[in-house]
Amino acid sequence: MVKIIRNFFLLFILFLVPLFAYIFIDFGDPGHSNQVSSTVVNDITQLNPIEVTRVIQPTSIEDIVGAIQSSTGPISIGGGRYSQGGQIAYSDSIHLDMRAFNKVLALDTARKKITVQSGITWRDLQEVIDPENLSVKIMQTYANFTVGGSLSVNVHGRYIGEGPIIRSVESIKLIKANGEILNASPTENSSLFYGTIGGYGGIAVIAEVTLNLVDNVKVKRYTEQMSVQDYRQYFSDNIRDDENVVFHNADIYPPNFTDVRSVSWLNTTEALTVEQRLIPKHKEYTWQPKVAEFVANSNFGKWMRQHILEPILYSFDAVQWRNYEASYDVNELEPSNRTNQTYALREYFVPVDNFDSFAIKMGDIFKKHQANIINVSIRHALPDSGSLLAWAKTEVFAFVVYYRQGTSEVAQQEVKLWSREIIDAVIEENGAYYLPYQLHATTEQFVKAYPRANEFFELKRKVDPDYRFRNKLWQQHYEVNNKQYHGSVDE
Repeated sequence: MVKIIRNFFLLFILFLVPLFAYIFIDFGDPGHSNQVSSTVVNDITQLNPIEVTRVIQPTSIEDIVGAIQSSTGPISIGGGRYSQGGQIAYSDSIHLDMRAFNKVLALDTARKKITVQSGITWRDLQEVIDPENLSVKIMQTYANFTVGGSLSVNVHGRYIGEGPIIRSVESIKLIKANGEILNASPTENSSLFYGTIGGYGGIAVIAEVTLNLVDNVKVKRYTEQMSVQDYRQYFSDNIRDDENVVFHNADIYPPNFTDVRSVSWLNTTEALTVEQRLIPKHKEYTWQPKVAEFVANSNFGKWMRQHILEPILYSFDAVQWRNYEASYDVNELEPSNRTNQTYALREYFVPVDNFDSFAIKMGDIFKKHQANIINVSIRHALPDSGSLLAWAKTEVFAFVVYYRQGTSEVAQQEVKLWSREIIDAVIEENGAYYLPYQLHATTEQFVKAYPRANEFFELKRKVDPDYRFRNKLWQQHYEVNNKQYHGSVDE
């Protein structure tokens, strides 16, 4: 017995004390501020400051139409600013900051539908529908994003039996580059519907959105650890067709990328372990960002996460509301500052049958370049319902990569190198990479990953002939293409 106690004490001293010290000692710079001048638009990574001419915060459709019709130059559109490669801004543009355009316009509880202005966040929307015991059908994991921004990048989440958010959109109201207002849906102005959702602000301003909702239910967490090679069959046998599974993801552990933990949330009637219906707004997050930094700082931290921290975390039962699990706040991961290092995302989509081969290629590339990967989260998505820039051309697995990088030019070039290698690997698997992140892909890679890109460009030339709607993504991939038709974009 004495030996057991001594061994436990040694484990505590060697592993847990350093971690607790790291979590509760503040190593950040309390004087640091990420605030910038009102005409500089940046994203969450702080890697893409873009000077715009003017920032307008519309509160009505008339404000948006007025901004378009009273100007002649480029217009960029931004929401929560969680895209990470300049997709929300363009130099010397008029920037529409949509976050004050945030009202709920209609809620039909009987038909389970809601209509909102596009600048509303999912968290604010949840506050309206939760008292009616309704829930969002499809959204991303974190609730800080705006609804319009989520449609613009065609997000997905951890919802089993679902896929891209376009599958839950009833209709949208758009404002074109000439100020014209119109409705779009799969049956009305369908080309604009399928071009605008997942169109990254290139086709029109998304003004209003009508979404399908579902019932809010209690869910219970189940986890299981296995090898990466066993995961695809496990998912097929236990998760894919189980109608009781609401949320599911699986985390691949760095730095070896050989082990994975499956995390599922299933419908249940059991008593709640978390009584709150939503995660409180403006919650203070102290230890979570420090744990992320601890994991990022060394392979020891990554080992601790896999073998100590998460086994403890998942040893407790968790039963909570679906809406609670869908109301996470990105601030739980926000570091004290992003001056010398920042955190970013990448995401890759492969057909389900190609999971094993891509997972090996991806892990080999990360190890070759010694990329500081914190987590790779596996998601599943059914095929896209028709968007021109569909990332889920078939049923796919998504690999969501969360990593830390330096902010120096050298560090950014290193990330660019491994990013392009992985894009080549995913294209070899007939897959795609996600577009809301740093713009490291070549246009050749973009066209291979998105074979309907030319259809999208043709639609943009038709509805935005003067190239009003711009951002850094379209500067990279559209402007060269557009010169064939109109000469220099600024002539």
